[in-house]
Amino acid sequence: QLVESGGGLVEPGGSLRLSCVASGFSMDDYAIGWFRQAPGKEREAVSCITNKGVGSFYQNFDEGRFTISRDNDKKTVYLQMNSLRPGDTALYLCGRRRYGCSGQTMFYDNWGQGTQVTVSS
Repeated sequence: QLVESGGGLVEPGGSLRLSCVASGFSMDDYAIGWFRQAPGKEREAVSCITNKGVGSFYQNFDEGRFTISRDNDKKTVYLQMNSLRPGDTALYLCGRRRYGCSGQTMFYDNWGQGTQVTVSS
């Protein structure tokens, strides 16, 4: 099971740190991906971190605003989001994939319920 938290309402330019906490399986064998889904849009990949701690970003998320990290002892993956924009408003979800990362939603399972991020003044 994966449980996301840390979302909320933030003004443009603000920051949030999302957490994805795992239970019921060993995180040592899984990559964890962060995705987001805005109303009426498809789920899109934001970032992923392998079981070895190598992070990657998808689409235009490699511009340095977001940082991904993991703490296997705490069974938690973090997504630090800075310089947030209204276009970042979405439901943010995490999923797991065995070992390596992928930008394709279909390769992940055990999705959490998500945490809502709203960027608005």
